[in-house]
Amino acid sequence: MDIMDSNSNTVVVTGFGPFRQYLVNSSWEAVKELSKRGLGENINLRIMQLPVVYQKAKEQVCKIWTTLQPLLTVHVGLASSTTALIILEQCGKNKGYRERDAYGFHPEGACCVLDGPEKIESTINMKTLWKNISVEGIDIILSRDAGR
Repeated sequence: MDIMDSNSNTVVVTGFGPFRQYLVNSSWEAVKELSKRGLGENINLRIMQLPVVYQKAKEQVCKIWTTLQPLLTVHVGLASSTTALIILEQCGKNKGYRERDAYGFHPEGACCVLDGPEKIESTINMKTLWKNISVEGIDIILSRDAGR
């Protein structure tokens, strides 16, 4: 769904639940804080915690799009390998998922979606967004490798 084609005023922002040593996932904490502040009176902000479980997360994301039909969905994640506070990801990868999830499973064929595309690009041009936002004291970087 393209942002310009949506009649919805719903924006969904997700964070992730506990995983490994992250008993409190900072992505979910950030999303909860955003819900306190809101996105303005004309935006219906909906937040959701996704489990770090491949199949359940996939089901919930599909349900978001089919039932809520949002204008936009933003998935907030945790990247322990960086010092940047915000990383804008242009695309997500479909293959190469060998890590086990919170239930000890890994996806069939190491893919999120069997026979799916190698990657999926955001409809938002993150480079343009990155060039047009700046917050004093907050390191914001652009990435084309969301990892797995």
